Amino acid sequence: MSDDGTPAPGLRERKKRRMYETVSETAIRLFLEKGFDAVSVAEVAAAAEISKPTLFRYFPAKEDLVLYRIADHEEEPARVVAAAEGSPVEALRRDFLDAIERGDPITGLNDHPQVLAFHSLVYGTPALVARMYAYLERSEAALAEALGGGLDARLAAGQIVAVRRILAEENWRRIKAGEPLEEVRRDAIAAAERAFGRLEAGLPELAAHTG
Repeated sequence: MSDDGTPAPGLRERKKRRMYETVSETAIRLFLEKGFDAVSVAEVAAAAEISKPTLFRYFPAKEDLVLYRIADHEEEPARVVAAAEGSPVEALRRDFLDAIERGDPITGLNDHPQVLAFHSLVYGTPALVARMYAYLERSEAALAEALGGGLDARLAAGQIVAVRRILAEENWRRIKAGEPLEEVRRDAIAAAERAFGRLEAGLPELAAHTG
């Protein structure tokens, strides 16, 4: 059993996960060295010592080789809301602020060179930006379902996911521009408080939908 009481993954699942991680990390290393467009899928497969068909069984698109690194965050907002006992927006606010304090790369508030390079790769590659919107759409859909479904829930989910994305991009851009991490962190906390406060004021019936 894992720490949260869920069954530990079996051997097959662990091997599958390691394959995903190994191939993704190999691809990202090559993309950072040579550029996303300059590296073929065949080259990634060769470096990972697997066949091209095997690679495509794990990663349907070349862009997924990169975005696998953030795939586990896709349903995070939905998980937070599902576990919330009160206001879902307040739960999401706390979750985002906690992530800022941890320096979670998903918030953009991390100045580690490898994190900055990864974000530069994603935001600087049009194909990856386009593919990332598919991830965001799935995140919205999962969050809308957690919020009760229906048009109002979808509209709310779209706003929430957009706020998280814009806050993270702003943090990353400022750090990339050379601003001190602690200065950006201070402003990031204030910006998140302000943004989620506006969401809370503008989406007052969400708690009723999920309660």
